[in-house]
Order: sequence, then C-alpha cells, then structure tokens
Amino acid sequence: MYDYIKGLVTRVTPEYITLEQGGVGWQILTPNPYAFHKTEEVQQVFTYLHVRDDAQMLLGFKTLEQRELFKKLITVSGIGPKGALAILANGIPAQVVSAIEREDEGFLVQFPGVGKKTARQMILDLKGKLHDLFSEIEMPDEEVTLLTLVENDALDEAILALQALGYSQRELNKVKPKLEKEEHDTEGYMKLALRLLLKQK
Repeated sequence: MYDYIKGLVTRVTPEYITLEQGGVGWQILTPNPYAFHKTEEVQQVFTYLHVRDDAQMLLGFKTLEQRELFKKLITVSGIGPKGALAILANGIPAQVVSAIEREDEGFLVQFPGVGKKTARQMILDLKGKLHDLFSEIEMPDEEVTLLTLVENDALDEAILALQALGYSQRELNKVKPKLEKEEHDTEGYMKLALRLLLKQK
C-alpha cells in the first residue's frame, strides 16, 4: 500500500520512530530506531503495512534491501514480523542472505528467536530466492574496509542509543574500551554492550 514516506523524524524510542508528514505523525516500528535521528532534514523511510485480524502495524526500514529481506523472512513458517525485525536489528542484510545461501545454520541461530528448526526452515524456504536483493551475495574485502571506516561513527551512535535507554555515562565508560577493540555496525555495538553491561550487574 505504501512504498515509502518522506518526513521529519520527531521522536525516537527503543521500539519505534514517529515520522511527521503532512501534519500527521506516523508511528513506525523499525529494526533499529536509533539508525534514525531527530533532525530538521526530511528523511525517507521504506514502509510495509502488516495487517492482522486484531491489529495493523506500520513497519519502516532505512534501506530498500532491509524491507525486501523483511518481506522474504515473514514468509518463513515460524517467523512473524517481530521475529523478522529482530533478525534485521542484529544482522546486516547481506550477511543474512549469505548465511542462507551457504546453509550456515550456526550463523542463523545466533539471532533472537531463531532455533535450529527455524534456521533450517529459512534455508529451505529462501535459498536461491534472494539473489534479486543483492548483486553480490559475498561481500568483497574492499567493502569490509569501507564498512570499517563508516562504523567509526557507529560506536558513537550506539553509546547515544544506550544513554537513551537509561544507562549512565559511568556504566558506559566501563565497557567502551572493549567496544573500541571490535568492529561492528551500530546494532552490533549495542548488542555487545548490552551483554557486557549485564555481566557487570
């Protein structure tokens, strides 16, 4: 129904963003709300309207690849919209597609809510059907180098997101040195930081 919406991000929460367009504030569930920022610049969000008997959910994605992979994931038995969002929140689309094509169950079961049965179902249902999402399934070394450069800012974004979740600067300073030794996107840093923070309690 909706391909994308352009507007101003007026609110960012741990579960959703509010995108104001034409005087209407759209509540949009996203894999990682903190990938978006409250600015005065118009932002484009690729959308998907999920309709159930008891509810309607408007889901939004930073990239077209994310949305198209989401649409493929929810066709798999055992994976609903929230499960697909969790996979996208913790994984780069190209890596997920690569794992499916390589039948790498060990990689897939790392995602929240994905056990061996679901991982096998993902491979059975989607292998060979995802090539249209990416021109190259395997990420070349050059892209990994570029990704590393971009992700220098990802750690700062993750720290800001964790502060928004209520963690103090003192708590974050304790785990930041360990985070700086790793190379992740924003979601990866958040996932690692949360594990480290939980160990301290």
